[in-house]
Amino acid sequence: MSILIAGAGIGGLTTALSLHAAGRTDVRLLEAVPEIKPLGVGLNILPNAVRELAELGLLDELLAVSVPTGTLGYHNRFGQLIWREERGLAAGYRWPQLSIHRGRLQSVLAEAVRRRLGPDAIVTDARVEGFEPRPDGRVDVLVNHPAAGRASRTTADALIGADGIHSRVRARLHPEEGPPPWNGLVVWRGTTTAPPFLDGRSMVIAGDDRRRAVIYPMSAPEGPSGEVLVNWAVARAADPGAVFADADWNRAVAPETFLHHFADLAFDWLDVPALIRTAREAYVYPMVDRDPLERWTHGAVTLLGDAAHAMYPMGSNGATQAIVDARVLARELVRHDSPADALAAYEADRLPVLTRIQASARRRGPEVVIDLAHERAPEGFDDPAEVFPGDELQSISRDFARLGGFDPETVNTRPSLAAPTVTGGAR
Repeated sequence: MSILIAGAGIGGLTTALSLHAAGRTDVRLLEAVPEIKPLGVGLNILPNAVRELAELGLLDELLAVSVPTGTLGYHNRFGQLIWREERGLAAGYRWPQLSIHRGRLQSVLAEAVRRRLGPDAIVTDARVEGFEPRPDGRVDVLVNHPAAGRASRTTADALIGADGIHSRVRARLHPEEGPPPWNGLVVWRGTTTAPPFLDGRSMVIAGDDRRRAVIYPMSAPEGPSGEVLVNWAVARAADPGAVFADADWNRAVAPETFLHHFADLAFDWLDVPALIRTAREAYVYPMVDRDPLERWTHGAVTLLGDAAHAMYPMGSNGATQAIVDARVLARELVRHDSPADALAAYEADRLPVLTRIQASARRRGPEVVIDLAHERAPEGFDDPAEVFPGDELQSISRDFARLGGFDPETVNTRPSLAAPTVTGGAR
């Protein structure tokens, strides 16, 4: 079975590695950029996805370039603690939660693909532009090579659209859809080298109903100064009349153009404006997602990751869910002789879960506690118990984890998602 993956991002690379682990080696990834570079900013990978990467034999490599997140704290705009919860191993998972630079994660995965599947498994300067089903059930794929100035065609038994929120594969399946819908919020993201804050393994989300800041370290202390690489993201409603032509994650921006919106988020334990002011890089983009689809799969073609279910960055579920998608998809491609049957089984497993998570993200997911704190105590509080009665905060966090099946009990006890190994080599 020949499998073509559009996109060599986190989901596409994990799919290739999962197929290889099961004995399928006729796998190619087509990546639009001429060269894969360590671009982007930070990601949090939840334990349910870290488990999958560990089963692929990558945990030690990832631990060397990431931080095992120990706690997550929600704070109001004054820096007062609303709710803190343990994360990863400290929360009872058998696997850690990892805070990592996207480029470092992609590099680890890409290098593993090249080692295991061969140096030609990832084809760069190759953007999937379209496809046509064949009478025999296979797929003819049109590929554009922008840097080379040419086009080509190839054929595969299955095509996986893992080409992101602007997926050409999705656009071919749903030509009426148009651009990703915008919720009116603007996000500025960047990285800064700075001294560790709190215990050096804490993720912090702070703000009110109008503004939000998400901060976490992504590296161990480096050099004589002991500084760490910090990811920061701040968001607020766009100014009236603001227009974004597209959702380009790599649109660079000068920190001074937006710093004033967050100038008062300076606490005695974390100075958010200082992180922004001293950024190594900063980017701006509109907060967009994709509307849930009724189906991802059409015959031997399906979608994965952001191409299938792009969502707002609430609850660390973007890359996490792409990794889980990849493992389930690979499992079904090995279990079934028919690609169409395999992709249909993958969709039946994943689409209902992701539709629920997408809807929760639009309601701000667990970050809703910050909105509630501002609504109930806009001038702050002495004790969060005055604002949140009983176990309300714990219930919000617990219910969100259970919604997506990434609570400790489920992650620790469910069967492995690893595909059964194909006997006698790849089929």
